[in-house]
Amino acid sequence: QVQLVESGGGLVQAGDSLRLSCAASGRTYRSYAMGWFRQAPQQDREFVAAISWNGDSTFYGDSVKGRFTISRDNAKNMVYLQMNNLEPEDTAVYYCAADPDYSGTYYFTPQRYEFDYWGKGTQVTVSS
Repeated sequence: QVQLVESGGGLVQAGDSLRLSCAASGRTYRSYAMGWFRQAPQQDREFVAAISWNGDSTFYGDSVKGRFTISRDNAKNMVYLQMNNLEPEDTAVYYCAADPDYSGTYYFTPQRYEFDYWGKGTQVTVSS
């Protein structure tokens, strides 16, 4: 069992940066791939980024490539999402998630059903 708690959301202006944090508890966390998803009002939950259990592999959604960076610190049980050059379209609730069945890569865009554990989310609002 893994518990996830996100923090770091807020209200920023377009072009600003923000770093989200996800605190994980549970001794099996370090063997899981971790991901970030986001959901805007009246929209489906969208994949943002994912990282392998040891941090060697990272994956990004097309809309955030080159602007967002996912990282993890297993010694601190933390996962981070550095978001640069934010756009109003990035406004959403951001969720941290854990994938206990990561096979070594994602051949396709990671899907919600692949992640068994979820945090409650943190709101990010980007004004124009």
